[in-house]
Amino acid sequence: MSSNAEKVPASEVHASENTTGKVKKIGLLPLVALVISSSIGGGIFGMPTDLAAGAAPGPALIAWTIVGFGILMLSLSFNNLIKKRPDLDGIFSYAEEGFGKFSGFISGWGYWLSAWLGNVAFATMIMSAFAYFFPVFKDGQNIPSIIFASILMWGLTFIVNRGVESATLLNTIITICKLIPLFVFIVIGIFAFKLDIFTANFWGKLSTNIDSGSVFNQVKSCMMVMMWVFVGIEGASMLSSRAEKKSDAGKATILGLLGLLLIYVLASIIPYGIMSQQEIASVKQPSIAYIFKDVVGPWGAAFINIGLIISLIGCWLSWTMLPGETTLLMSRKGLLPKAFGRTNTANAPTFSLIVTAALIQLFVFTFLFTDKAYNFAYSLCTAAILICYVFVALYQVKLSYQNRQQKGEVLQLIIGICALAFQIWGIWAAGLSYTLLCFTAYIPGIFFFMKARKEQGAKELLSKKEWMAATVIVIGAMIAIYLILTGKVQF
Repeated sequence: MSSNAEKVPASEVHASENTTGKVKKIGLLPLVALVISSSIGGGIFGMPTDLAAGAAPGPALIAWTIVGFGILMLSLSFNNLIKKRPDLDGIFSYAEEGFGKFSGFISGWGYWLSAWLGNVAFATMIMSAFAYFFPVFKDGQNIPSIIFASILMWGLTFIVNRGVESATLLNTIITICKLIPLFVFIVIGIFAFKLDIFTANFWGKLSTNIDSGSVFNQVKSCMMVMMWVFVGIEGASMLSSRAEKKSDAGKATILGLLGLLLIYVLASIIPYGIMSQQEIASVKQPSIAYIFKDVVGPWGAAFINIGLIISLIGCWLSWTMLPGETTLLMSRKGLLPKAFGRTNTANAPTFSLIVTAALIQLFVFTFLFTDKAYNFAYSLCTAAILICYVFVALYQVKLSYQNRQQKGEVLQLIIGICALAFQIWGIWAAGLSYTLLCFTAYIPGIFFFMKARKEQGAKELLSKKEWMAATVIVIGAMIAIYLILTGKVQF
């Protein structure tokens, strides 16, 4: 969803069907292309500034190595679970199957949070892009930006509520709008790259007003930014399950991830050879547009921004559907009240769509209270999805351990342990404050879960273990609120 939550959900990309009704499977190279196109979203367009704010090129490259390995382990876990348990529907089903209904709710609610918080990030980024053409929007975080973003958001909600599905042609256009500007930026950026600028402050020993800190701290500062662009990587694994050969599934995921890493690394590291770290950190969002403008002139920024606007509108439409579909599935599984599962005549979950849009609307107002609205939104989005990924890795470990006597399961167990270790480290490195802040959004969700239990006539709304877990969530939420009110954590 890298996410990325800024990607096209896997459920909207289908293998073609011939006239006999037989599904046409996807070959290896087209599958690799689908893995890449379904994962790349708008986050990459703002990555250079976000990275340069806390890291020099050397630590950034170390961070890419760590993140690349961790995401590979997660993707291989998804591939294994898809093959072993094709009967499970939805990312939260792994948590439910492995650890019970409350765990399924925790995972599903986190995935829902991540999906609509990603839409808040879309809103901030798209208004920054519009601001280049229409000065009234200034930095994309003023009253006109809020009004226009709100109109867009409710308009897309209305379209989805009418049951309009994303078409293959639309997805193709979106993919072109994402990849061509990035390709042009990378190619021209390579020619504009200057090694002396790149190596001048390779490890972050600055005498300027940017304090990069130790190499380790710089690597930590990269984590939330880098993991944000991989939000939605589970969609890539879902797509790879449509391969002509089962052996192609793992190959496509690995090759696709290598392709993604190459694009991400080049797009985020090349600017260090064009501008100094301090200059990159001060560039407005979307930073790639303004860095490109510095290289080729005003047409460069216009070119990048036009592609970004079209891409984000298309992705925003797709990811307006996703939160509604998530709560719809959760309702049908008995994890949320029946109201979330009700659909209109167009088979769209109206109640869920309206609730989600209202929450996005509330968060859009944060444009007025923080100059880092985009960073705030994607950090919360990433923190929420990491909770889901932890459950996926845990189930990978559990399933592989149960089948450890079978061929290849020891390797799968190691992959699961590596994926789990990476996700836990990612939560810590990216900042526990964002995870604790997500807990505040879990509190109303717990009440919905209890209401769903009541609708089903359950004797107890929560078991003892579930009450303990709910208590931990409430305490975590209280800590987050305390840290914010006392000014110890600022966003």
